[in-house]
Order: sequence, then structure tokens, then C-alpha cells
Amino acid sequence: MSIRFTAKARRGVAALVVAAGLASGVAGCGGGGDGGDDKKPEKSASASKDDGSQPSAQEGQSEAPVAELKGTEGLLLQITSAERDSGGFVTVSGNLKNDGAKSVVIPAQTSGDETEVIKHGPSFGGATLVDSKGKKRYYVLRDTEGRPLTTAGLGTLEAGQSLPVFMQFPAPPAGTAEVTLQVPTFSSGTIKITG
Repeated sequence: MSIRFTAKARRGVAALVVAAGLASGVAGCGGGGDGGDDKKPEKSASASKDDGSQPSAQEGQSEAPVAELKGTEGLLLQITSAERDSGGFVTVSGNLKNDGAKSVVIPAQTSGDETEVIKHGPSFGGATLVDSKGKKRYYVLRDTEGRPLTTAGLGTLEAGQSLPVFMQFPAPPAGTAEVTLQVPTFSSGTIKITG
């Protein structure tokens, strides 16, 4: 008998939960009748205003370039950071922008001339960091399959369009704070390593 009582009690609780949910739903609908319809568009309008302010806040947070490398046909590589991590790498980040008036194909030379890198498609695989003090040149790292650890799949940039980019290199010695970034078809730029 206790099993029957438990089963009946469970059904009763389930029915009570469903009834309470329906009552809440009806109350919510009833409260939005006359004045609720007028208020809802105002809320969505203010929500869209909030959405509009979020991107501008993000734009305000974008980092100022620490170096600008000019390329061909209006291309501009703006470097925003060069961070050293504990794993012995330096990650250079920035934006590639088309400052020209027409669309531009990113030059194939940016991939470098190594067959292993080129076979993986257009990239910044040809970029290097030069440590003048230590008289060393550091090339973009590759994974075990030869893919460069950098932005890949480069193609065409429309006028005014920008693309976030990164390049990862072996880290120079801890005492080296300034290096020169060289990317084929772009001017060179001196950047400071942080971290």
C-alpha cells in the first residue's frame, strides 16, 4: 500500500508543479495586457541602445599600435603587442588593415619561401624577429606538420577592412626587450617585448 500511496503522491506533486507553472505563465501574460504591450517595445529599444554601446566600448578598449609596418597597395600592419610567455615563446599580435581605396590581395611573399610553409597556404610564415643586440634572427614557429604558428588563410582585403593577426616566435633571451619585426613586402618595425 505504501507503494501506491507514493505513486499517487508523486503524481499529485507533478500535477501541482504543472498547475503552478501554468498559473505563473497566465499571470505573466495577464500582467502584460493593456500597458505591457506598450512597455515591451520600449524595453527592446533600450536593449538595442545598450547593444549599440557595447561595440563602441570594445572599440575603446582596442590597443593603440606599438608599431606600424607599411606594405604594398595601402596595406598596413599595426602591431599592438609582443608578449613573452613562460613557455619560451613571444606572440606578436596586431591588425592587418587595407588603408587603400580598392581591394588588395595580400602578397604571397608574406608566406616566405620555405616549401614546407608555403604548402599550407598563404600566411605570415615569412615573418622574422631580429635581435640586433644578440645578433640572432628568429623565425615563425611551426607545428609538427610544418604549419606556421601564425594567421593563415590570407586572401583579399576590401578597402577599409581589417583583420586581426598573430605570429608566434621562439623568445629571445630575457635581457632582450627590443626586437625588429620583419615581414616580406612590409617595412620593418621595432617593437618592445613585454612579460
